[in-house]
Order: sequence, then structure tokens, then C-alpha cells
Amino acid sequence: MALALVLTGLSGCVTRPGTLASRRGDEIVVAGQFFHTGAPVVLWMDPGGYDAYRVERRFSPYDQADWKDSVAAEPNLHTPNRYDLRRGLTAEEIERVRGGGWDLPTLQKHVDQFVIHYDDAGTSRNCFKILQDARGLSVQFMIDLDGTIYQTLDCKERAWHATTSNSRSVGVEIANIGAYPPSQSATLAHWYQPTTNGPTRITIPPAFGAQPERTPNFVGYSARPAPVVGVVQGETLEQYDYTPQQYQALIHLTAALCRIFPKLKCDYPHDAQGHLINHKLPDEELQQYGGVLGHYHVQTNKTDPGPAFQWDYVINHARWLMNNYTPPGQK
Repeated sequence: MALALVLTGLSGCVTRPGTLASRRGDEIVVAGQFFHTGAPVVLWMDPGGYDAYRVERRFSPYDQADWKDSVAAEPNLHTPNRYDLRRGLTAEEIERVRGGGWDLPTLQKHVDQFVIHYDDAGTSRNCFKILQDARGLSVQFMIDLDGTIYQTLDCKERAWHATTSNSRSVGVEIANIGAYPPSQSATLAHWYQPTTNGPTRITIPPAFGAQPERTPNFVGYSARPAPVVGVVQGETLEQYDYTPQQYQALIHLTAALCRIFPKLKCDYPHDAQGHLINHKLPDEELQQYGGVLGHYHVQTNKTDPGPAFQWDYVINHARWLMNNYTPPGQK
């Protein structure tokens, strides 16, 4: 009789136990919950994903990848974890979340910055190899040349990507070989092949080996054919633009994060006239700032995302997406 009552109480369950719960493939993970972005996302738990929770080196021979061998081979690896607990929490919050059990409202209270980087590695695969295997660093998101978003950690984690902003930020590394002074721009010639009256093609140097993107037979092109010259941190730099696919993915990711985190404004640092600030923010301004910003706004020794990055394009389109999204099937 008791068993019958229990089964009767469960009869309202609309899904058969053991049924596969599928995802659409555009979800990011924030405090253990899935949020749609509208762009292709590969999570650390997915096939082909990049898992920053792992201790061993991802791209070393497996029998040499454990922590003991890794710390002996790489002097920059000082701790098995490449992330830690966000700082600035109350004692009660620490006890509540230290095992990983973040609730969304608590995380929303502490995250108010989205830091944009170029990875200076050329591809997301190479970026993760450098961060995880060699430098002992991490970042929540990477965007590959074809616009695939890779999430390596839940946004609740304090990733190590932007020094003083780590505890209050989420970060993204966009695949791009970076910006250089004109006298040192030879690297760009190895990565970009201009075409006659057409877009500039991205050519991954053979020394980097196979760098497969998620999109079969993908060929990447700079969003603008010529390198962009601009000033960052008072230095004149030259950089090829990101791919259109990367911009589209970043726009969707930015819109999603700005909706998830109410304190994260969909805006970038600018002066009173509305002009982009192209250097590190003064410490007091950085402490007060909540919104989207570049790595060079956080540190004086950084120049990413570089002079080619189209701030207005990203922010304006992200704002539009936040305010004008229409569900599929509706006008």
C-alpha cells in the first residue's frame, strides 16, 4: 500500500527516468545553471572541450601529464589548480560556497566586469595549451577563429587572467596572434595572407601543427583586409582584425553575460566625449567601473584586445540583441 502511494505521488513526472536530457549547444554555465547565448558553445564537459578543472597537462604525453611530472617540466606551474575562490566574500559566503555551491544571486552580487583579451596564441587550442600546460593560468571563455565559444570553467570560479580584476570578472580569450609595433610586425606576415582586391586570409604556420576548428574545412578571414594601426598604452601598434564569426560569437556572449549579471553594464570605458579610453584606467576608476573592458584597461603592461578591436560594433550589436531579441517562430 505504501509503495502504491509513493508511485501515485510520482505519477505527475512528465519525463521517463533515464531519458537523455539534451542541450541545444549554445548554453554557457553560470553557477551550475545553463543559459542560452544563441552562438555555438563547447563546454569543458563536452567532447572536444577544454577542461580547466583538470590538474594534468592537456597536451603532454599522457604518462608525463600528471602533476608530479608537470611541475618538474614547467617552472611556471606552482599549484595544481589554475583557478580559485573569488575574493571579497563575507565569512558566511565563503563557508556557503567554498565547496562549489554558488547560488546565482550571490555570484551576481560579485561579478560586474567582462574582460576581453586577444590570446596572442592564434587559436583556442594553442591558447589553452599555453594557459593550462605552461603558464598555470585560466580563463572562463575562449573564442576560436570560426566563432566557436569554448567554456573551460563555470563562471562562478575565479579564473586567473586579469590580476586585480579576477575576483569580480569573467574573461574571454579571442584567438588572434596579437598587435605589434610596426618594426616588429613580421609575425603578422606568417599568419595573414593578403589577396588581390579581397579579404585577408588567416594562415596558421606549419610549426603550430594541425589546429582543427569545430567547423569542417573552415577558412578564416580578417574582418578588414588591411592591418589596423592604432595607439594603445601610448604605443603605436599594428594588428589584423578578428574574424566576422568571432565578432558574432562575442556579441552573443556579451549580450548573455550582461543580462545574467545585472551589475555588468553593456558599455566600454570612454571619456566625457564618448571616445574609447585606450590605456589603463586609474586605480580608483577601475575600482568603480562595472562593464565590458579590455585587458589594457586593467594592466599597464597589456595591449589586448588591440587597436583593431571594434568596440562600438560589439557593444551596439550586443545592446540591440539584449533589447530586440524575438523568440524563434515569432515576428
